[in-house]
Amino acid sequence: MAAVSPLPPLPLPAGVRARQLPTANGLVAHLLEAGFDDPGRPLLLLLHGFPELAYSWRHVMPALAAAGYHAVAPDQRGYGRTTGWKADYDDAADLDAVHLFNLVRDQLSLLHALGRPHAHAVIGHDFGSPVAAWCALARPDAFRAVALMSAPFAGPPSWQGRIAGPEVLDAELAALPQPRRHYQHHYATRGAEAEMLQAPQGLHAFLRAYYHMKSADWPHNDPHPLPAMTGEGLAPLPTYYVMERGRGMAATVAPHAPSSAAVAACRWLPDDELAVYAAEFARTGLQGGLQWYRSALDLRHRAQLRLFAGRRIEVPGCFIAGRRDWGVHQVPGAFEAMPSQAFADFRGSHLIDGAGHWVQQEQPQAVSARLLDFLGALPRP
Repeated sequence: MAAVSPLPPLPLPAGVRARQLPTANGLVAHLLEAGFDDPGRPLLLLLHGFPELAYSWRHVMPALAAAGYHAVAPDQRGYGRTTGWKADYDDAADLDAVHLFNLVRDQLSLLHALGRPHAHAVIGHDFGSPVAAWCALARPDAFRAVALMSAPFAGPPSWQGRIAGPEVLDAELAALPQPRRHYQHHYATRGAEAEMLQAPQGLHAFLRAYYHMKSADWPHNDPHPLPAMTGEGLAPLPTYYVMERGRGMAATVAPHAPSSAAVAACRWLPDDELAVYAAEFARTGLQGGLQWYRSALDLRHRAQLRLFAGRRIEVPGCFIAGRRDWGVHQVPGAFEAMPSQAFADFRGSHLIDGAGHWVQQEQPQAVSARLLDFLGALPRP
């Protein structure tokens, strides 16, 4: 058998290193870390979302390390250079592996592999936000504080009523004068990976348009609260959230791709850094991340979360997002309910000027400052 060529090193800031670590939950975790020189530093666990990587935290990690923390960011299950996962659309075991309970186990096993009994805080962005929330909800002894970013958490599902399947909202969106489809419903389909991975404009150009359209650079992002989780209630969302029915995500974002001048002027994601994402997803595919959306919509998986019905996160928490991020309001009422419904000790929400959805990349200094304010008010171990 021919030897496998090692992957090229990632272009990381000074003081950030990459390594791989076998864990007890079946993964060999690829992680980035800063502040690793002192084993006694409080540990911060940074969890990325879709379509991102541990690399998404590269600009925040040095500031956290400079403040005395050991910052660790793994490529989560289904992503990047972490191995030990599969993403077979037809294999129920592969779908079960990305249930939120198992994603929490991934983080616990990573702590064990690092030789740490607990994390001083877990910090999650986008789909990493609910993972971080469930870490803190299920194991407050192991995750002593939590910061959620860009995706509010309203708490576990209650016992009131029946858990509605995605077909109800899908039918309401289809019945709009301009028929629409929720992006998560599309991401759960068999063809979603191929239409993005094999986009006519190319994967790099697709990712550029997708990141641009959800950022503060796209002039049409002007988020505000929405009335209800219904087809009519979600209709004001941009098409990257409620897509024109019959169009895939690659076709949705293509008309809004930035000009070459805008790309050249983009300081938060220059083309050489975007190339890291494109290369990694070209190598691994996107299905590993898309499986998370399938699990989130699976009625059996959602029913299991009722084990924690009525529970709130007891450890200190906060929320950070870009002021121009529609993700704050994509689930109507979640942002408003979060402080009292999801948390017993909520320390505040912070909306960052000049940022859209990719807040820790668009405005890393402001995000680092808000995180350090939050962390600085916690008891220092």
